[in-house]
Amino acid sequence: MTTLLRCAVLLLLPLVAAAETAYVTDNLRLGLHQAADTSDRAFRTLDSGQELEILSRDRNYAHVVLPDGVQGYVKAAYLVDDKPAKLIVAETQAEVDRLRAELEQLRRQFAGPAATISALEQEASDLQTELDANELRVSELSDENTDLRQQQSQFQNSLPLSWVLGAIGVCLIGGFLLGLWWVDRRSRQRHGGIRIY
Repeated sequence: MTTLLRCAVLLLLPLVAAAETAYVTDNLRLGLHQAADTSDRAFRTLDSGQELEILSRDRNYAHVVLPDGVQGYVKAAYLVDDKPAKLIVAETQAEVDRLRAELEQLRRQFAGPAATISALEQEASDLQTELDANELRVSELSDENTDLRQQQSQFQNSLPLSWVLGAIGVCLIGGFLLGLWWVDRRSRQRHGGIRIY
């Protein structure tokens, strides 16, 4: 069993070793020389991405001047017209940093209006809720009004109960008083105008 395990480990070792990732550096240091054939010792070292102006050039060497005015010779094979990746990455990173700063500034500028918008949206939501509640109340009152109109049309030709009871009460009292008067009158007629009680 252990032999089989050892064989499996030995077979997998090349796969583990092959999985390692590496990169080629683009950092180049180029010597700036006084001699046109660069056979002397370099008096200055130029890093990858150094900007310079070519004064003259042949197949192997170039006479150059740096932005600070220093002149010298370099191997022409290491000069390219396009910006090296190192400069492009640096410029891109600077642009990213600038855009991040601008974005942060814009976020700070829009924080106030965003808060106002949020408050207005909340107020609009509250007003919409109140409007919905009022519309529901209007609907309820409209239904109640319709019911009252139906009741009114149903009892259109009838008198209110209080009026009927009042009329009955007046009639009873009036009838009672009229009856007393009638009894008194008849009693006087029978007894020659004298009240007898």
